[in-house]
Amino acid sequence: MQKIIVAGNAHAQKSSKSVKAVAGFMLVLAMFFFPFYSTFAAEGGGSAYPGGNEDFMCGALPGPGFYPIVYALYYTADEYRDGNGNKTPGDFDLDVMGAAFRFIYVSDMKLFGADVAWHAIIPVIDTQVDISSAGIDASTAGLGDIEVSALVLGWHLNKNFHVVGSLDVWLPVGEYDVDDAASPGRNYWTVAPIAVFTYLSDSGFELSAKLQYLINSENSDTDYTTGNEFICDYLVGKHVGNWMFGLNGMLYLQTTDDELSGNDISNSKGRAFSVGPALQYNYKNMFLNAKVQFDTNVENRPKGEKYWIKFMYAF
Repeated sequence: MQKIIVAGNAHAQKSSKSVKAVAGFMLVLAMFFFPFYSTFAAEGGGSAYPGGNEDFMCGALPGPGFYPIVYALYYTADEYRDGNGNKTPGDFDLDVMGAAFRFIYVSDMKLFGADVAWHAIIPVIDTQVDISSAGIDASTAGLGDIEVSALVLGWHLNKNFHVVGSLDVWLPVGEYDVDDAASPGRNYWTVAPIAVFTYLSDSGFELSAKLQYLINSENSDTDYTTGNEFICDYLVGKHVGNWMFGLNGMLYLQTTDDELSGNDISNSKGRAFSVGPALQYNYKNMFLNAKVQFDTNVENRPKGEKYWIKFMYAF
């Protein structure tokens, strides 16, 4: 949801109505974001959402049309951090290569003063994991869980400030085997209210953020429930002609403990912060994006780095 087409400056009265509409919608979204606690691992140390996916202009819904996007990801980690942020003993190797195919359709309809859209993300994942202390050595490739939203709303409050809101669902359709540590699917449902914001100044300075709160159901094969997760993708950047430069990454905070057979697992909350450079080139109705992100301040998760390439072509 990046390359935006905005026609002129909004009139003050229209902008005021749009602000009220988006404020009402975001108030409903905010009800899902309240359960934060004073302290902050998901099953397998992973999540339905990799984190750091979105960047430039992510809060600006494009004009009516069809927008396919291809994401290519390589994630590598050679250590796992415990609940105190210390490296766990033994050898740990994780390599994930993935491609996700995202399809966005923006209609010409309006709802609450917003443009209406739908989207779906279909990932294909190749995972290799080697954990000597646990006797795990697995390698599997296949379809991951599909993410969809039946309603995406985008507001252009004025020529500088844009907002997107949605409710996304991850369908547990990915390949999964309880005995395979490298399974592409996670075997549970996830629902997330999402709010995305972009501010672009007249001089080309950009601030963007995608906020989401993942609510996870139980894995019926393991009786394990991953705690709820707050994830923020962020971007601070600058537009220069067709080029965009910036710093991008994610903040990950697990807000509730994992559960096994309905019982809380103490000290199981994960956290991480990542940061790295991002670059994008826009040409007519397409763009090419590349970035790298380095994990820091990691607890109850792998610590590594992500390499991304993203391509969008607008029809």
